[in-house]
Amino acid sequence: MGFNHTFKTQVNWEVKAGDSTKNPRSFSRSHTVHIAGKKQGLEVSAAKPFRGDEGLHNPEDLLLSALASCHMMSYLYVCSQHNIEVLSYTDQAEGILEVQSTGSGSFTKVILNPVVTIKSEAQKELALSLHDKANQLCFIANSCNFPISHHAQVNVSKTT
Repeated sequence: MGFNHTFKTQVNWEVKAGDSTKNPRSFSRSHTVHIAGKKQGLEVSAAKPFRGDEGLHNPEDLLLSALASCHMMSYLYVCSQHNIEVLSYTDQAEGILEVQSTGSGSFTKVILNPVVTIKSEAQKELALSLHDKANQLCFIANSCNFPISHHAQVNVSKTT
């Protein structure tokens, strides 16, 4: 039997100085997200194509970064179970958002591109295969209804 954890977030938005109240389409897309227990709020906006502030994070960025981060943490966990010493991990993740003519939309796929450096050549194949296990464990990936693929690369450190 499993167990539950509850996560809480508060979103705050208000009319900004200079916003026109006569044109409902001119509202600011910028807002603040406060996550329970965290020291700072996160300034968020809509993505640039949706009239947002391109200098701020947007919900699409946050979803993609949550997937990439969760996969990495799951991967590091399964590597630790197999005594694989990971020296570095980077990922250039990419998500495709399809917007319909109705204004509705959804992510249709995400591609994770992790590049991992490990210490031992003997563990290279196992380290590569553990991305599948990490995907099975990733809470965020398990919550998505679109395909998430992995184009992983594992390198071995040239220094020991």
